[in-house]
Amino acid sequence: MFGYLQKIGKALMVPVAVLPAAAILMGIGYWIDPTGWGGNSQIAAFLIKAGAALIDNMAILFAIGVAYGLSKDKNGAAALAGLVAFQVVTTLLSIGAVAQMTGTPVEEISPAFGKINNQFVGILCGVISGELYNRFSNIELPKFLAFFSGKRFVPILTSVVMIFVSFILLYVWPVIYTVLVSFGTSVAKMGAIGAGLYGFLNRLLIPVGLHHALNSVFWFNVAGINDIGRFWGNPTLAYADLPSVLEGTYHVGMYQAGFFPIMMFGLLGACLAFIQTSKNENKSKITSIMIAAGFASFFTGVTEPVEFAFMFVAPALYVIHAILTGIAVFLAASFNWMAGFGFSAGLVDFVLSLQNPNANKPYMLIILGLVFFVIYYLVFTFAIKVFDLKTPGREESDEEIITAKNENVSHSRLASTLIPLLGGFENIEEIDYCTTRLRLRVKESANVDEIEIKKLVPGILKPSKNAVQVIVGTEVEFVAEEMKRLLGK
Repeated sequence: MFGYLQKIGKALMVPVAVLPAAAILMGIGYWIDPTGWGGNSQIAAFLIKAGAALIDNMAILFAIGVAYGLSKDKNGAAALAGLVAFQVVTTLLSIGAVAQMTGTPVEEISPAFGKINNQFVGILCGVISGELYNRFSNIELPKFLAFFSGKRFVPILTSVVMIFVSFILLYVWPVIYTVLVSFGTSVAKMGAIGAGLYGFLNRLLIPVGLHHALNSVFWFNVAGINDIGRFWGNPTLAYADLPSVLEGTYHVGMYQAGFFPIMMFGLLGACLAFIQTSKNENKSKITSIMIAAGFASFFTGVTEPVEFAFMFVAPALYVIHAILTGIAVFLAASFNWMAGFGFSAGLVDFVLSLQNPNANKPYMLIILGLVFFVIYYLVFTFAIKVFDLKTPGREESDEEIITAKNENVSHSRLASTLIPLLGGFENIEEIDYCTTRLRLRVKESANVDEIEIKKLVPGILKPSKNAVQVIVGTEVEFVAEEMKRLLGK
């Protein structure tokens, strides 16, 4: 079950990857016309509307992207099935359709059906479509129906299956919707404290990859919060249709802004602490690795290369990191210092959001970030020295030194070296990847040589008997493709 949730988390990165495009388009538009929302510039209006075309349709992108991401061979037929599934469900469960099918007056229909076009339903449609594709894409029909065999059969089957799914959701979705709204609003109505709690849980769930589920409640429109959509949308509608319990406690961007001080500055302080506290013989290696990891965090907001360097060797330190993140999100929300992102809280998204009308005193996030740089450096340095934590460069055995990684190893060489360390060709059943990790399904994770793999890459995780994650870095796609080529899979 854990491995499957990880697989879904990886598939979610396919649609999420389009958010930077929306942020760039809308960010440039707001730079051109920061006060008129395109009303004073046709070029700005064009760019903003182009970005909104992505942000406003994230639900359908999730249905298509997740189906594609879960498909065994990344085929377009799976993506088409995801689109079919989403269209069937959202059409059959629209307020008008539900009223007609149940014979109930429109005004008495549950408001849940007015929110059926959301990311949660999109993910559900994508998961079902992806699994139908994997199971039935090779089916052979009788000769007189041969044209519809194989991959062509999947969208047709999906349309039928989703009719039954829609019938189930007719009764289940109002309950799910109520639970999601209750959870989101129970935290969100706490105002800045709730934002801080969300920031803490966001980081705490990263090791298991379940932070995506939490993010969908606050960043998207599952519970009516839709923080990213509101920040990048029309500023005159930023607080439209806001759940009543959030009125007076919610500021657009409050579930995004506090991450900028951490990703752009706080983790840089952690990197400096790792460098300063490493053994002298490892300092040069640690410095090169931490500079690369820190730059990725600062510039793009991709934090995994830094976080995976210590979350398992010093879990107490990672909990401190989660707490500090919660504090940063709480402070930004308390003082209403707002900025937003389309992908992650790095420099690129920060610059693009500066002229967004929904941004408020974003420069204060820089000051807050400098404070957190110092806090991270002092707290991490103190904890590492006092408790003798085995952070990068402080391991007892040279065989366990994470920094023995050779950054100059080619993708093909790294792939060919990893395969035998993962138990060989016969032990590897499936190869996939997300932003920075190889996600592998193996016959037996006990056959994986962790010590030798840690010499090559920043880290390794075994979430279950048949699942292995190898933390490679942002070049993971090339390594994965090379491994697939070598394995002939």
